Amino acid sequence: MAPDDVPFLPRGVRLHFDKVRDTWVLLAPERAITLDAVGHAILGEVDGTRSFGEIAQALAARYDAPVEQITGDSAGFLGALRDRRFLEVAP
Repeated sequence: MAPDDVPFLPRGVRLHFDKVRDTWVLLAPERAITLDAVGHAILGEVDGTRSFGEIAQALAARYDAPVEQITGDSAGFLGALRDRRFLEVAP
């Protein structure tokens, strides 16, 4: 994922707190992914307006972590979601 890419959740995909399981999930038509705290933190920053670089900077500042590490981990996570069509990216 390039720093200028703008990730967003496509139509029909949304974050949802599952009260029964007491955890966050990413819902799509006929599919769901249970999120851990890291996945939820990353997706919580995806708003469809900020670039991947801006999101990585915000996460690095919030968690006092090296931006290079955040970028690598976040790119892998978001790339996997993109491959499974839970996420889209605008150039």
